Amino acid sequence: MTPPVPGAGIEHEVRDHVAYVTLSRPESLNALTPDMRDRLVELFTAASADPEVRALVLTGTGRGFCAGADLRGGRTSERLPGDVARVLRQGAQRLIAAVLDCEKPVIAAVNGTAAGLGAHLALACDLVLAAESARFIEVFVRRGLVPDGGGAYLLPRLLGPRRTKELMFFGDALPAPDAERLGLVNRVVPDDDLEKTARAWAARLAAGPTRALALTKHLVNTSLDADRATAFAAEAWAQEINMTTDDAREGLRAFVERRSPEFRGR
Repeated sequence: MTPPVPGAGIEHEVRDHVAYVTLSRPESLNALTPDMRDRLVELFTAASADPEVRALVLTGTGRGFCAGADLRGGRTSERLPGDVARVLRQGAQRLIAAVLDCEKPVIAAVNGTAAGLGAHLALACDLVLAAESARFIEVFVRRGLVPDGGGAYLLPRLLGPRRTKELMFFGDALPAPDAERLGLVNRVVPDDDLEKTARAWAARLAAGPTRALALTKHLVNTSLDADRATAFAAEAWAQEINMTTDDAREGLRAFVERRSPEFRGR
């Protein structure tokens, strides 16, 4: 077990093969500074390559999960053409990509308000648990902005275009039970049960066949952008690659021997 590592508004620890990543700027509802964003990218990238990490939990402290990007203290000088696009590519988009591309399953434990980039950060995770008090807000329209952080990519794939437009055009808060009904959230739990449930789900994932889960994540995430022939080819190669792992051999042995498998993430 590694001890908690605070810094730049992010706490991080690895326990029982689970990396717990906590946004810890409760006074600002965990709004993301550039340093926090870069630290998150670093942690998700490192987790992919770390055999000791087999699942991740992302959550926040206080009343908010994440209020989006911290816009205070932003640039006041004149922008040149291309500046905004460059900042988005290197910032919010890079963060969302790091979550989507992480080779370990990621659980979002949404403890409160998830707004703007914060909502997209949660929805980029593989599984989403939400406290009853949580809510999701496509806040961009309230600021006269276009959604960023991959929102216009993620939400239509989760909701379809009409529901997405309703959320993005009006910017109304979506309570956690409604988010669950629409399929944005896997499960809503009482606020006091969120941490316990997230730990239980993470423990199950950490005990699973890590490489098979990584390949499964890749297949599902890319399926909506692929035609059938491409998806079938990817499935075949994923199965080919997975059959070289120790966990796949252990799973087959356990089936033949009529016992529960003991996966080791390799």
